[in-house]
Amino acid sequence: MTDTWLIVGLGNPGSEYSDNRHNVGQMVLDELASRMGGKFKTHKARAQVVEGRLGVGGPRVVLAKPMTYMNVSGGPVAGLSKFFDIVPDHVIAVHDEIDIPFNTVKLKIGGGEGGHNGLRDISKALATKDYLRVRVGVGRPPGRMDTADFVLRDFATAEKKELPFLLDEAADAVELLVNEGLLAAQQKHHAARS
Repeated sequence: MTDTWLIVGLGNPGSEYSDNRHNVGQMVLDELASRMGGKFKTHKARAQVVEGRLGVGGPRVVLAKPMTYMNVSGGPVAGLSKFFDIVPDHVIAVHDEIDIPFNTVKLKIGGGEGGHNGLRDISKALATKDYLRVRVGVGRPPGRMDTADFVLRDFATAEKKELPFLLDEAADAVELLVNEGLLAAQQKHHAARS
């Protein structure tokens, strides 16, 4: 077993989905890869990965974007965790979350999947719910809009202006999580916004 962290950005493959709310996890990983100066390469576990360190002298991490659709993310996550010998409490899923407001980042370990099929598939593949989640708020669908339709749409124009700040905050949350632990990351990112 290593001290390596597996950080998975959830989303759907293909350019038609790249700017959807559902792909915000992959957008956060692009920010982390940029900070590390790394480029994603295809891995045999059906994912694109970047290996390196987060921060100077930081822990070794594997950033991964599954090349499968969101609802079948578990296979690549389980494959990568086995390949790199990473236990579930060193797996971080970065994903969209409709149950918290847009522009909000929350962190937790375990718990329910809240109807998120990507998380459900990861829990099934890892045979545990006890992995970390960085939940990136995308807000709730307006009116009676179907949740699936909402998350498969691009961010609204006003949201797009705020999106770089949200991605930056979520990337900061991941860095703090791997460097200082869940409690420190929760204390910083769950504090009331001014």
